[in-house]
Amino acid sequence: MTWSLRARRLLGRLTFAQQLILLALLPATVATLGAIAVLTQQHLANVSELMRANAQTVALQVATMSQSQIQRMDRRGLQRAALAGSLQPHVQHVEIWSEDGEIVADSVPGGSPHDGLRDGLQVVAPILAEDGKHVGKVMVEMSLDAIVSARRAVWVNVVLVLAASLAGVGLAGWWAARRIGAPIRALGEAVDRLGAGEDAQVEVAGTAEVMRLQQGFNQATRALAESRNELETRIVQATAELASKNQQLEVASQAKTRLLAAASHDLRQPLHALTLFSDGLANGETDPVRLQRIGHIRECVDSLDRLFTELLNLSQLDAGVLQPHWADFPLDSLFDEISRNFRAVAEQQNLRLVVRKTDLWVRCDYVMLSRILNNLVSNSLRHTTEGGVLVGARRRGKSVRIDVWDTGIGIAAQHQERVFEEFYQVEPQGRQLGRDARGMGLGLATVQRLAALLNTRVELLSQPFKGTCVRTLVRIAEPVTSMPAPLAPMPAAESDLRLDQVLVLVIDDEHTILEGLQVVLSNWGAEVLAAQSRAEALALADHWQRPPDLVLSDLLLQGGDNGLDVLAALERHPRGIGPATARLLVTGETKPDRLREVASAGVAVLYKPVSPRLLRQAIQTQLAAVRNQLAAYA
Repeated sequence: MTWSLRARRLLGRLTFAQQLILLALLPATVATLGAIAVLTQQHLANVSELMRANAQTVALQVATMSQSQIQRMDRRGLQRAALAGSLQPHVQHVEIWSEDGEIVADSVPGGSPHDGLRDGLQVVAPILAEDGKHVGKVMVEMSLDAIVSARRAVWVNVVLVLAASLAGVGLAGWWAARRIGAPIRALGEAVDRLGAGEDAQVEVAGTAEVMRLQQGFNQATRALAESRNELETRIVQATAELASKNQQLEVASQAKTRLLAAASHDLRQPLHALTLFSDGLANGETDPVRLQRIGHIRECVDSLDRLFTELLNLSQLDAGVLQPHWADFPLDSLFDEISRNFRAVAEQQNLRLVVRKTDLWVRCDYVMLSRILNNLVSNSLRHTTEGGVLVGARRRGKSVRIDVWDTGIGIAAQHQERVFEEFYQVEPQGRQLGRDARGMGLGLATVQRLAALLNTRVELLSQPFKGTCVRTLVRIAEPVTSMPAPLAPMPAAESDLRLDQVLVLVIDDEHTILEGLQVVLSNWGAEVLAAQSRAEALALADHWQRPPDLVLSDLLLQGGDNGLDVLAALERHPRGIGPATARLLVTGETKPDRLREVASAGVAVLYKPVSPRLLRQAIQTQLAAVRNQLAAYA
């Protein structure tokens, strides 16, 4: 590091006032020291010359007094003359020499020519006879104490003068620094206040240059304040507009939800009745033409059911009724379920469905992960015309990556971000898909929301006409060897699915649905009691011989009544239902508040349209659960 760099760093640590005082002191110190040095040198030189002249005078006086005595060689007279000369101020030593250099008189008794006393200022004057002939010499030695004292006094004065000068210069520099630095410091504080959004006007005072700077700062501050006020006004206006737009969006979103819920409910009712009647038509029918037509009806019903299921999934997510239930399970059990669910669909489309075996365990919500993979596989099969779909899993650190590959039409890059939005669909290009291939654009939106609930993410890789890969990550889990392997569901025999001697109370305000349920349940061997309202259900309770084994009720009934309240009323009835009666709700309602109400009730629920097969399985499940509960209490 160079000296100049160190100096700059040192100066950088000083304040403006300190630098200004230092700038005033340095030249003043140098100038004062220079002037004092010159004056001191001159003063000491003058003192030395004065001492020399005084010594010369004393020497001449002694030489004059010794003129006659040295000629007579009167040593006593010469000694008196030497002593008389030594009495003069500052005279340290006087010697009188003969012409041949002999000391004939010495003011210091016993002195010698080289006795160490020759450390003062020495002056030699000749002794002349009347004829001008040299007859001897007089040496006078002056003490230097006076010069030393003078030098000491000079240094004391130098210190005093230098201190006074520096004090004066320092005070002057401090005053100047204060006069200049105070306005600058005030400007700095004003800048800080300006940064904090406060009033930053400063008083105009000081030198002309500082005043000009202060005036410019005040003008800039006023302009900035005006700009800030205008900006704040614009921000308030923009915030109000944004709040208004957000409110409009919220109203539109609520209106969309209400519209979807109302449309879903109103459409699910006749669709549910159509499902029941189509099953009733197929029961006992042997005519191939009629069976084919009934099959077409069921295909249309299944397509509509898939669309309504997507709406229901979205409504459940909006309502917040879905919460993860974490558990450790083998991923292969879920893969087996996916293979069973979609293998027939793939074969019907002449596609291959490959679900690779895996021994990995994961920690996740089984139902949510199942819905994610079911949506992905269903979506892939729907948009694939040749080739097939591959489902596999690989370990990635502390996670398991599940991939769903297909050889479908693919997704262009500009659409890959938006396919996860609600109701967003990509127009198929280059290949013609089936009529029901497009759906409603809710499958991937549902997948994205379910993944967010599981604290994971979904990644999409796709190339047009080459295929698509959708990936999701789940946490890995350690295998539980003591846990029994889950049993695959065994297909039940037709006799096991019958409802012989089962008394079912059906409550629904739609006459067509009520009639359809009576037909289907009667075909399964059940005895059916039908009611369209709470009053009719309670009237039946007044006269029945025994409580029903199952109450199958719609959620929304006439007059704003609902199935949960009807079930509660039947429980309070003296001859009403009790723990031995199973309960099952069937509804087409998708409003978030209704979904939350159903989820908190703890009653099993099916969402319209319900296929006869699913309905029969749900009834069997609820009846078995009641029997098991009663056996446990017994």
